[in-house]
Amino acid sequence: MHPVEPSLRHKLLAWLLGPLLILLVLDTAFTYWTSVSFSNLAHDRSLHEIAREVALHVKPNGSGPRLDLSPAAEKILLVDQDDRVFYKVTTAGGAVIGGDPQVPAPLKLRPDSDKPAFYGGTLHGEPVRVVAARMPFGEGAASGTVIVQVAETLNKRNRLARDILASVVVPQLILIVMATLAVYMGVSRGLGPLARLERAVSHRSHLDLSPIDVRDVPGEVRPLVDEVNELMLRLGKTLDFQNRFIADAAHQLKTPVAGLKTQIELALREPEPERARHSLAQLYVSADRLSRLVRQLLTLARNEPGAMDALQLKALDLNAFALEISMEWAPQAIKHGVDLGFEGGGAVIISAEPDRLRELINNLIDNAVRYSRQGGRVTVAVAQAADGQGQLSISDDGPSIPPEERTRIFERFHRLLGGHTEGSGLGLAIVSEIASLHGARITLEEDLDGVGNTFSVIFPPRAAEG
Repeated sequence: MHPVEPSLRHKLLAWLLGPLLILLVLDTAFTYWTSVSFSNLAHDRSLHEIAREVALHVKPNGSGPRLDLSPAAEKILLVDQDDRVFYKVTTAGGAVIGGDPQVPAPLKLRPDSDKPAFYGGTLHGEPVRVVAARMPFGEGAASGTVIVQVAETLNKRNRLARDILASVVVPQLILIVMATLAVYMGVSRGLGPLARLERAVSHRSHLDLSPIDVRDVPGEVRPLVDEVNELMLRLGKTLDFQNRFIADAAHQLKTPVAGLKTQIELALREPEPERARHSLAQLYVSADRLSRLVRQLLTLARNEPGAMDALQLKALDLNAFALEISMEWAPQAIKHGVDLGFEGGGAVIISAEPDRLRELINNLIDNAVRYSRQGGRVTVAVAQAADGQGQLSISDDGPSIPPEERTRIFERFHRLLGGHTEGSGLGLAIVSEIASLHGARITLEEDLDGVGNTFSVIFPPRAAEG
């Protein structure tokens, strides 16, 4: 069984209508208590008057008081069209001299007080309201007091209490119903923009990564929609990078793979061992170029601008790091007939990721060695500016790059016209991507001796710790 999903509509209705219903219940209970109190107050006065009238019929007798109440007078006093009325008259000593002896006795009736006591009880199986009062009778030496109790059933009182309760609660109940409808309609209209937003997103194609229109989005949901738009923007860039990589790889790998197949076919057809060996050597060269191309394509994909989140910078001595890599390139430079030198001084601390920085330096040195003339020189130099910026410069003796080509040289697969050196046109593009990830900038100028080019990468000052 799937758990019930929380509904914002239900939560809003519960929080808005729940307190109203609780208030209605509390108000109904309070109103009922008040209505019963008012009903008792109104009828208790008439009950007390009946007790007074009964006391007027108590007469002194030689041996004590007696009740002189005729049946006609009793009927006038006690007959009621809605309720049954009972009475009891008791002497100060507790002797009943008239009325119904089963009328409940008062719980407390102070002998020195003439204030009546009102209380509830049960008489003949019916709930009653009772008044008990100490009443004087007679005059002079024959005077005294008696206790008069009058009990009445609760029909009139309950009807009056219900009428008061209905007159108060029914309008409130109607108001609550109207408020419920108003709240429901208000919540429904208030959530309308969310429903439109849900339809706008659900009806989208999986290829549509355009931003969501935020004109009608409520302010409370606006930050969420903004974050979704930012996410789709990043996702769109990632997909663009992937599509571009796939297109570049397909375009660049098509020719080398076709060449490999051709050379393999030629090698298989050669009957002479020497010529087959020569074909295999050419095949090895082509496979090496293809391997380098694949490695550069993967490196380029790894260093797309979207890789910023995966970048892990750490403190690194650019001088020692560049010297170590330059020494690794010395055999390759000798093989190409190039004099590879290094110029540096003290430690130049920058913030960089070692693996990516190694790729940057390797591609710059590879580019310089590959394009320098036979017997030329390649110089790797590291220096630190006064403002704390670290600078890596690599000079070569290759063909000077025209000023109009210096901005395009860092584009993917861009190669100078008339160049005869094998290459994919990806090395400097990789350098540009890695430099961007590190917040560095690249400059390309003519070498100081007027022969060749100087590529410089300027790294920003390292942020102070703590």
